[in-house]
Amino acid sequence: MANITQAYYKMFILDELAAQKTPIHRIHPVVKLFVTLLYLVVVVSYGKYEIGGLIPLILYPVFIMAAAEIPIRPMLGGLAIAAPLVIGIGIFNPLLDRTIAVTVLGINISAGVISFAALMLKCGLTVLAALLLLATTGINNISAALHKLHVPQVFIIQLLLTYRYISVLLTEAFRIYNAYFLRAPQQKGISSKVWGPLLGQLLLRTYDRACRVYQAMKLRGFDSQYYGVSIEKTSRADIIYIVSWVIFFVTVRLFNIPMILGLLITEVIK
Repeated sequence: MANITQAYYKMFILDELAAQKTPIHRIHPVVKLFVTLLYLVVVVSYGKYEIGGLIPLILYPVFIMAAAEIPIRPMLGGLAIAAPLVIGIGIFNPLLDRTIAVTVLGINISAGVISFAALMLKCGLTVLAALLLLATTGINNISAALHKLHVPQVFIIQLLLTYRYISVLLTEAFRIYNAYFLRAPQQKGISSKVWGPLLGQLLLRTYDRACRVYQAMKLRGFDSQYYGVSIEKTSRADIIYIVSWVIFFVTVRLFNIPMILGLLITEVIK
C-alpha cells in the first residue's frame, strides 16, 4: 500500500521540483523557453549518422540538473515512457542499413546501428530538455512566457487544460487501481478480462471529473481568456544565461568538437 501511495505522489514530482528556489529556477521563463527551443532545434538539425556531434550537447541537461538540483530518477522515468515509441521507430534500422560505416577494435559497426543510436540519443536529449523546462519553470510560468511571446490565447488555454486533465486522468487511474486491489488483494496484476471495463470506467470518471472542474471554473468567472501569472523583467543574469548557451550551441553545431579533440590527442600522442 505504501508503494502505491508513493507512486501516486511521484506523478506530481515536476510541479514540486518547479517550486524550488535555485539560480536556474530564478532565470526568466521566456529566456528558459527560448534556450530550450533553440536546444531542440540544434539537436534535431543533426543528420542521422552524426552521433559524434551530439555528444557535447549532453552537457546542457547535465548542467541544468546539477545547477537546479533536479534528481535524475524522475527524468529517467520520463525517458522510459518515451523510449518504447522511439525504439519501435528505429529498431529495424540495423537490419535495413547494413553498410559498414566504421570499425572499432576490429568490430564492424553498420550505418544502421549508428543511425539507431543517434535516434535514441536525440530522443533522450529532447525529452530531457522538455522535462527540465517543466521541472525548472512550471506549467504556469511556461504559459506566461508563451503569452509574453504573443502566442494565441487559445493555444495557451488548451496547453493548460490538457496538462491539468492529465493530472485528473492519473488521479482517477490511481483510485481505480487502488480500489481494484483492495477488492482482490491476493491477485497479481490486473486480469485481462477487466481491462476493457476498467478503461471505460477510467474515461467516464475522468470526463465527469473534468466537466465538474470546468463548471466550477465557469462559476468562478472563467471566460476562456488567459489571465496568467505576472513575470518579472529580465535581469543581467538572464542575459548572461541566454548569451552563454547561444554561443555554446552555435559553437557545437558549427564545429565537430569530439573530432577536433580526437585529432589534438592523436597529435599529442605522436
